Amino acid sequence: MSSANKAKGTAFETAIVRFLQDGGLRAARKIQHGYLDDGDVDIGPGDFTLQAKNYRNVTDGVREGVEGAEKQAAVAGTDYGVAVVKRARKPVADAYVVMTLRMFRKLAFELVELRKLRER
Repeated sequence: MSSANKAKGTAFETAIVRFLQDGGLRAARKIQHGYLDDGDVDIGPGDFTLQAKNYRNVTDGVREGVEGAEKQAAVAGTDYGVAVVKRARKPVADAYVVMTLRMFRKLAFELVELRKLRER
C-alpha cells in the first residue's frame, strides 16, 4: 500500500472515530498487533468492529469491507462486524454502514429484546 493510500485510510478512520465520539459512543482506532487484523475502529469496547474503506469504487469497498469486517470481528471477539464505506466528495457522516443480513438480524433481534425489557 502506498503511503498516500495509507494516509487516506488513516484520515478516514480518524474521522469515523471523531464522528462516533461526538455522538456519545466510546470509539477508538485500533492499532494492529501481530499478523491478525482485528479491524480499524472499535466501539464498545468489544461490541462492534468497524472496517473502514475509502475506495473510489463504492462497490469494491462494500464487497471487501463487509467480508473483512466479519472476519475481523471474529478475530477481535466482538459481536458485530460492520463496514464503513466512504462516499466520494461526501462528509464522513454520509458514509455507508454495511453488514450482512445475518449480522443485521442479530443486531435487530437484540435491539427488539432490549426495547421489550425497557417497556416492562
